[in-house]
Amino acid sequence: MKKLSPAIIGIITGAVMILISIGIFSAKGSFENNLQYFTYAVYILGIIWAVSKYNPPTEEQRKFKSYFNQAFKCYIVVTLLMVIFTFVFLKLNPQMKTEMATNYKAELEKGGNLTPAEIDARVQGAKDYYVTMLISVTSFGYLIIGSLISLVVALFFSLRKVEKKSDF
Repeated sequence: MKKLSPAIIGIITGAVMILISIGIFSAKGSFENNLQYFTYAVYILGIIWAVSKYNPPTEEQRKFKSYFNQAFKCYIVVTLLMVIFTFVFLKLNPQMKTEMATNYKAELEKGGNLTPAEIDARVQGAKDYYVTMLISVTSFGYLIIGSLISLVVALFFSLRKVEKKSDF
């Protein structure tokens, strides 16, 4: 059986996260609920899986940077897949942008300190940058979470004692 690379594990993890996200959106009509934490749990488990599959043959290779490198290869692929998914999903669901604009306009009108022209200009600006903003938030969020989890997992694996296997 061929050993799975961290990138392949990242593809599998990203695919599962996308399926969970689609399921959540289909069931709830929104991503704004606690079920979205399941995708983060899968993300964390995918990084742990990628690092745990790494079995360096020498003590020299059992260093923090080697383990972090394995985690990085996984989480960068997951981040890429989630950014692509977010972009495609937003393009296929333009009603989300319209809904955001309606809610944002109502929120600005409640404030009462802007003219109707200023409100319309701000709403139009929000609509113009909606996809870009969500893509930025998605990529930055997954990169930060992936880095932090990778840091912890790599530290754990680099500090643990590895038992030598006997030939018997």
